[in-house]
Amino acid sequence: MDVSQYLEIFLDETKEHLQNLNTQILELEADPENMNTINEIFRAAHSLKGMAGTMGYKRMQNLTHDMENVFSEVRNGNIKVQPEMIDVLFRCLDALDEYTNSIQESADEGTNDNEPLIKQLNNILKKVSGEEVQEAAQPAAVSNEPEGSNEKWHDIALDDSQIRVIMEAEKQGKNVYGINVVVQETCILKAARAFLVFKAVEELGEIIISNPSAQDVEDEKFDKDFTLIIISDYSLDEVIKAAGNVSEISNVTGAPLELEKTKNYRPIEVKEETAKPATEAANTAAPAKEDKSVKAAPAKAEKKQTPGKPVVNRTVRVDIEKLDVLMNLVSELIIAKNSLVSATDQEQAGNSGINEHIEYLESVTTSLHESVMKVRMVPIESVVNKFPRMIRDLSKKLDKKMELYMSGEETELDRTVVDEIGDPLMHLLRNSADHGLESAEVRAQRGKPAVGSIFLDAYQDGNNVVIEVRDDGNGIDTEAVKNKAIERGVITPEQAAGMADKDIINLLFLPSFSTAKQVTDVSGRGVGLDVVRSKIESLSGEVEVKSKLGVGSTWTIRLPLTLAIIQTLMVVVGGEKYAISLGSIQTIEDIAPNEIKLVQNKEVIHLRGTVIPLIRLSELLDVESARTEEENLIVVIVKKGDKLAGLVVDDMIGQQEIVIKSLGKYIKQCKFISGATILGDGEVALILDANALL
Repeated sequence: MDVSQYLEIFLDETKEHLQNLNTQILELEADPENMNTINEIFRAAHSLKGMAGTMGYKRMQNLTHDMENVFSEVRNGNIKVQPEMIDVLFRCLDALDEYTNSIQESADEGTNDNEPLIKQLNNILKKVSGEEVQEAAQPAAVSNEPEGSNEKWHDIALDDSQIRVIMEAEKQGKNVYGINVVVQETCILKAARAFLVFKAVEELGEIIISNPSAQDVEDEKFDKDFTLIIISDYSLDEVIKAAGNVSEISNVTGAPLELEKTKNYRPIEVKEETAKPATEAANTAAPAKEDKSVKAAPAKAEKKQTPGKPVVNRTVRVDIEKLDVLMNLVSELIIAKNSLVSATDQEQAGNSGINEHIEYLESVTTSLHESVMKVRMVPIESVVNKFPRMIRDLSKKLDKKMELYMSGEETELDRTVVDEIGDPLMHLLRNSADHGLESAEVRAQRGKPAVGSIFLDAYQDGNNVVIEVRDDGNGIDTEAVKNKAIERGVITPEQAAGMADKDIINLLFLPSFSTAKQVTDVSGRGVGLDVVRSKIESLSGEVEVKSKLGVGSTWTIRLPLTLAIIQTLMVVVGGEKYAISLGSIQTIEDIAPNEIKLVQNKEVIHLRGTVIPLIRLSELLDVESARTEEENLIVVIVKKGDKLAGLVVDDMIGQQEIVIKSLGKYIKQCKFISGATILGDGEVALILDANALL
């Protein structure tokens, strides 16, 4: 069977499981006794192992199998979570990440067996109670010809802990069933079918015993059937139906388990204080979907769905290229709509029938555009989830105590933007950890808490998403930056004397500019902030810094929600049409020529208590203005962060929704033109980038 068709799904789900494991192990480090976290990690490792086995990635399967063994012992209370164990587990996740990247590049997991890691995991297992862990006794083999009955679950030898689990479950009023599942003889991938049966049954209860063991079933070490003992709140019919719904399963039989009939059963007294909860199943058990065995049994009418539970199977994975095609079609539809509007205006503005049709078309295209945009929007959670682990590793590497606090992970951005912002954010966080936060001694002298704080906050602001990275560290030493700039010949001492702190901080964004006294693998290589700025600006965003020496720094990234279709103000300069994004525009002013003043030989206006510099677009674009010097000026006030400027235009056409078309790499030199658009009459208008103009 060709499994390559499932490769994309495998990669997507593996990355989700790895991210989940990173998050859960971080939580485990903070709270080593949390059984919910331990169970979640066990389930994720088990799922990864099953997926890798089904796809034939044996090295990945072996490593996750040993991780699962460690957590099986943790679940059973035989191993306590120790700091060195957490370090080993994180190294395992890094190794699994390498396998995943290798599979993504070549569909092959590579040749690294990661033997040192597997040895470390086995060493952890050997330290249980200071002795080597004995291999768990395998259940007795299922008899091929059971005498007088086909109830194969009664041929399973139960150990004391398994009997306790069953008796405790019965005591709680739960159902205990034995089921036997027979796979079709023609089935090619038996292990995959068995895995799906396990998953289906786990939705309805907890598998406490599998015969052959879950590992043997996944390794296809069984003939054509396997037997399960299950604890469930659901009826036997529902459990059998769930298992039977899996394709290529020929027969499922089951009955309530009669403990007296099972092999090696002997009555034991179960005391309240020693009884194991049903969650602590034997090592051979498959993982439970939920710890249903320790919850109160729900009322019969409520069994189908627990209140507040998310509805499953409501999402579909879609290739981003397919969404791009859909987006392009919507873009063309908007251009067609604009053409129709333009043609109608020229023909007969008074024809209400046509106007009604156009208004309806406009309503439909706007709704379609919004719907496609929502489909393309993804939470930035997928990017920022990896940062707590990164900060934890940096804390150890730099020998600084630090904590990362995140908010607004649910904030949504266009998928193409989300894919690109990971690296810039990583640079800023590493910068805060290395340059920003002081050493423990310096923090103590300044009366700061021993643990440094780094904050990552995201929120929507109008048509933009703002992401802030801030810390309570040293802040930026402008004197050190100034001296470094003079030393490197970037500025002269005379220029430095007249520079404001804000301008000095902006020097940090120059290529290869670093104030690090030594180069480490964390920072100081002279790459970082220039890369951050160029990447953010390529996404039509902006980055700015606010810093106070000894208090800390705040790096603010502002990004547009979408890069494809925007609302603009259409203006005319010297007979040519230009578009300016509405998101940048503050107000539009009518200014008399006598209101223009000169400051340092530059034109400014004084508007409601603020001095605003003027930019005459006709001079910048090298076209002749259509207005005389005596006429009032039309000034479009634009904003970037806390900066304002007035763009002088000849005329305004009005607001229009436009589709941004790239000009290509040959016309990239002109920074203040961010693209072009096709107007309704077929004319091309350039889009002015207010950020670049400012």
